[in-house]
Amino acid sequence: MKKNKIDIALLMLRIAFAFSIAYAHGWGKLTGGTEKWMKLGSNMEVIGITFAPVFWGFMASFAEFFSALFIGFGFFTRLNSFLLAFTMFIAFYMHIHDGDGFGEASHSFDLMCVSFFFLIVGAGKFSIDNKIKISKWLQ
Repeated sequence: MKKNKIDIALLMLRIAFAFSIAYAHGWGKLTGGTEKWMKLGSNMEVIGITFAPVFWGFMASFAEFFSALFIGFGFFTRLNSFLLAFTMFIAFYMHIHDGDGFGEASHSFDLMCVSFFFLIVGAGKFSIDNKIKISKWLQ
């Protein structure tokens, strides 16, 4: 019975987390087009990556929308959690690097931590990953 409660809690957290990120952050960035992607991608400069900013911006938008939704459905949860955790790490590091302080950076830090949680724990029993029996490393 206790395991079932944990799986229900994982499902609820996945769905709330996915909707929050996809709706509040990902959709606007994904539909923002190349100008938005260029601006987002230029943030990779904080870790020394200066090439292809439009590509990196699109990938950040993709992670914040599609990876978030895939986590919500429990589809390739660990892979998508890694993509989202990396995106949130860059956002967090950019805020700190720009001198915004932890107060401004805390939201991306929190989202990064929840992404790492799903990276470690996986999706749980109530997920597409569990139904299609993919590798434990990906669910």
